[in-house]
Amino acid sequence: MPTVTFADLTTTQAPFIEQAQHDGQLFIYQPYEQYSERNHEAWRKLYSRMLPRWQRYANPAFQRGVQSLCLDPNAVPKLEDVNRFLQPLTGFQAKPVSGYVPAFLFFDCLRNREFPTTITIRDADRLDYLPEPDIFHDVAGHVPMHTDRAFAETLVRFGECAHTAADAVDGISDPQKRAAAMTSIIRAMARFFWFTIEFGLMRSGNGISVYGSGLLSSYGEIHHSVESPEVQRYPLQLEWVINQGFEIDHYQPLLFIVDSFEHLYESVHELERWMKDGRLNNVAPGEPAVNERDLESFLKASHQPRSGRSLSRS
Repeated sequence: MPTVTFADLTTTQAPFIEQAQHDGQLFIYQPYEQYSERNHEAWRKLYSRMLPRWQRYANPAFQRGVQSLCLDPNAVPKLEDVNRFLQPLTGFQAKPVSGYVPAFLFFDCLRNREFPTTITIRDADRLDYLPEPDIFHDVAGHVPMHTDRAFAETLVRFGECAHTAADAVDGISDPQKRAAAMTSIIRAMARFFWFTIEFGLMRSGNGISVYGSGLLSSYGEIHHSVESPEVQRYPLQLEWVINQGFEIDHYQPLLFIVDSFEHLYESVHELERWMKDGRLNNVAPGEPAVNERDLESFLKASHQPRSGRSLSRS
C-alpha cells in the first residue's frame, strides 16, 4: 500500500505516526514539513504561558538549558537543530520515536545518551492535560535538563542500571519467580524515575526549585508543586520512593526533594546496590502496573551478552 503524507502531526490524529506503527517502525525521522499552523500555534501557546513559570520555579540548570538550546518560542523545534546545540554539551541527542518504547529499550537509550522523543504535539484547544507525552513535554520539559553534565551523567547511570536489573534475575531458575522478581524491580525503577526525573524537586537556597520534567511541562502543576499546602514534600529516601505507588491523572500529592544532582547521582548508585542485593525483588504492590511488553523487554535482555559500558563517572 503506498504511503500517503498528511500535513499535520497532532497527537492521536497523525496518519504519519499510524503508518510508522503499522510498519513496525519505532525509531523514525521528524517530517518537519507536516507540522501545520495549528501545531505551531499549540507550541506558541504552551511556550508563552510556561516561560514566566519556568523563570519563577524551574531549577537554574533547566533555565540555562533552555537558553543553550535556543528553542524558538514561535514554532515546533526541529530535532536536528536541538541536537546541534545539545550534543556538544553532554553527548545526548533527542531520538524521534513513533510511540511507546518498551522499558528496557528506553533505559538502554539513556545509557547510550539518546532520549526517545515524541514528535507529535497536543491540540491547541487541549493544552492542560495529555495522558501520553508529546514533543512539548519531551523537548521543552526533558531536554533542557540534558544540557547539564551532572544531570546527564545521572541519566546514563540510570540507564546502566537497566542492565544490572536484567542481570539480577539471571540466577533465579524458576520462570515464575524470575518474572515476579523482574516485575518488582521494574516497578521500583519506574517509581524512582517518576519521583525524580519526572516529578523531582531540589533544594535551592532557602526554598525549592523544580527539575522534574512532568512538572516543567505542566502550567498548573509546576505552581502547585511548590506553592500548594496540599502537597507533601519530603527529602528523598530510597525506601520510600521504591514502595510508593503513583497515579498519573491528577496532581501529585507527594513529592521528594534532593539536595543536588550529585545527591541524585548517588541515589542511583544506591538503587543499583539494592538491585544487586535483591532488595528490589519484592517491593510494595500497586501502581504502576508492569505491562507484558516491559517485562518481556527485561527478561529478553537478561539472556543477551553485554556490550561495552557507556562512559560516565565512576
